Amino acid sequence: MPSSVANESQFRYQSSRSRASCPSRSPSGPESPTPVTPNCDVVDLALAELQLQSQEIRKQQELVATTSSSSSSSISSIGSPKRSGWQIKSSKLSLNTHNRIRNIVESLKIKPNPEKPMIPLSIGDPTTFGNLKAADETMKAVLHSLESGKFNGYASTMGHEVARKAVAKYSAHQRSDGEIDPNEVVLCSGCSSALEYCILALADRGQNVLVPRPGFCLYYTLAEGMDIEVRYYDLLPDQQWRADLVQLESLIDENTAALLINNPSNPCGSVFDEQHLRELIAICERHYLPIIADEIYEHFVFPGSKHLAVSSLTTEVPVLSCGGLTKRFLVPGWRMGWIIVHDRKNRLRDAIVGLKNMCGRILGSNTIIQGALPDILTKTPQSYFDGVIDVLHSNAELAYKMLKQVRGLDPVMPHGAMYMMIGVSIERFPAFKDDTHFVQELVNEQSVFCLPGSCFEYPGYVRIVLTVPGAMIEEACSRIAEFCDRHYKKESRNFIEHELLDCDDLAF
Repeated sequence: MPSSVANESQFRYQSSRSRASCPSRSPSGPESPTPVTPNCDVVDLALAELQLQSQEIRKQQELVATTSSSSSSSISSIGSPKRSGWQIKSSKLSLNTHNRIRNIVESLKIKPNPEKPMIPLSIGDPTTFGNLKAADETMKAVLHSLESGKFNGYASTMGHEVARKAVAKYSAHQRSDGEIDPNEVVLCSGCSSALEYCILALADRGQNVLVPRPGFCLYYTLAEGMDIEVRYYDLLPDQQWRADLVQLESLIDENTAALLINNPSNPCGSVFDEQHLRELIAICERHYLPIIADEIYEHFVFPGSKHLAVSSLTTEVPVLSCGGLTKRFLVPGWRMGWIIVHDRKNRLRDAIVGLKNMCGRILGSNTIIQGALPDILTKTPQSYFDGVIDVLHSNAELAYKMLKQVRGLDPVMPHGAMYMMIGVSIERFPAFKDDTHFVQELVNEQSVFCLPGSCFEYPGYVRIVLTVPGAMIEEACSRIAEFCDRHYKKESRNFIEHELLDCDDLAF
């Protein structure tokens, strides 16, 4: 028989024998067992101890069962009633997260003119039209990374050290001394992810962040879902989109967590000069504010202008600079961005801990692209970059020259990035309620799609992209001119009424 059964039989036999040889004991109830006399053998003593333990365990089990039953009854009496069906709700974060461009575009009633091919000047993806492509060296770097087999696994959440070293060297111009430690570089899943990490590392619920108007709508999208208030400081079109410094400073209070600077700008195409950057830095020094610098277009600067990293002009104000491969290398889908921490006075200690914690949310960015970064950043020739800038600058000059002559439009010549903002004197187009209506009918009549300024918190303007082929930008501007000439009124109803009121005032 099995050993366990044999041992059990032997134990029962020995127990019976030991009980027969022990002095007689009066029966004991479960609550007061009779102590075992010293004359009993060892087995009998063990049995008595087991009985005691067993009784104690039963008591504890009964107590737990009683308590559990009581708790369950209490919970059911004070808790919610049982669910009668599926009642799944969206989280507050998800419901409070909105993409302003998508919301506005989806509200448009668009039916392009079938007689004219569509020209989408709305898409901020430089690869859309096929005329701008990644360099051969960039593509080969990824192929080499893939074939090496070294970058198939997880990396450190901040990124592979070899990749961070490459970014530190590539971005040396952001420091006056040209020295960036790889440990000050955080690799992210695109520049959008970098911006999100910076905002969430610096701002808590109930705090506020200052962002430009007009400005990239993603800033609002990233903040509002987390109950972080966005406060808009104005950019001035008649001053090449410089910030209104007085209005900006008036927005700051004890809950302001950071100033976000987008330079060069999307959607304005502006490039701040050194003096203006120093004025912004001075405000941050006075109010002890860190800067989040969205510099994804830092190398998209037209001839005659120069980009200066805001971090290169200060050692007092800490700066989190966000960049990436997306625009300059024409690979937005590869989702490779980064944050460079510029904090010479060690004022971001706690925030840096939070920033590193944020990296753990997605366990790091694309490792294949990380492996390719050293070659991408060092082997892509300057001639390639110059060719891309030539296309953008040429398109900007052409569009500005053509649209400047159109009645009711006021384009602002950009100095960088890949966009142009165009003012629309909507009062001269009485057929349209606002810039959104103007854009809708431009699509329906001319099959040219721009983005209304309302997407960037700046109604009365439209934005066009400059990455299209030259012939296409010329055709688009011709159609816009035709559309405006058709709908332009020298004296709109509002204009006439205004003039009549002025005449009445003069009469009295």
